[in-house]
Amino acid sequence: MAAKKTGEPLFAERLSVPWWGWPLPLAAAVILAAEIHMGHPGVRSWLPYLITVPLVVWVLLWLGRVRVSVRDGELWVGDAHLPLEFVGEVTTLTATEKRPALGRDLDPAAFVVHRGWIGPVVLLELTDENDPTPYWLFSARDAERLAAVLREHGGRGTG
Repeated sequence: MAAKKTGEPLFAERLSVPWWGWPLPLAAAVILAAEIHMGHPGVRSWLPYLITVPLVVWVLLWLGRVRVSVRDGELWVGDAHLPLEFVGEVTTLTATEKRPALGRDLDPAAFVVHRGWIGPVVLLELTDENDPTPYWLFSARDAERLAAVLREHGGRGTG
């Protein structure tokens, strides 16, 4: 059963960096700026802070830019999209189960979007014979709900 093209997402989340991932990089930026400053007057006193702190904020926002959504009959992970008709078996893996999937069991041809600060991942097999990608493996905070949406609107599989 294909999803209707309504524009409303059936599932949507952003893989942003959580609050606990911000203090350490920001502290490092401030310490680096203080090292450069080292008590010198003038521009050298405030310019390092003006550069390092916004740069770290930009990097953390950039790392969390990836969105996962199911809308208009397609699964979107970042800029990549897959029509739901090609969704095969859908499996969710916990943080412990994903280690071998991302390591020794990983197929080099797989599509992978992994964010280390997110525990679960979704393993999605493709049914398109013309696609050389055997499966998608990507992070999702609410992996169980996403898997249920994919099974209901296009795929089949177990969790």
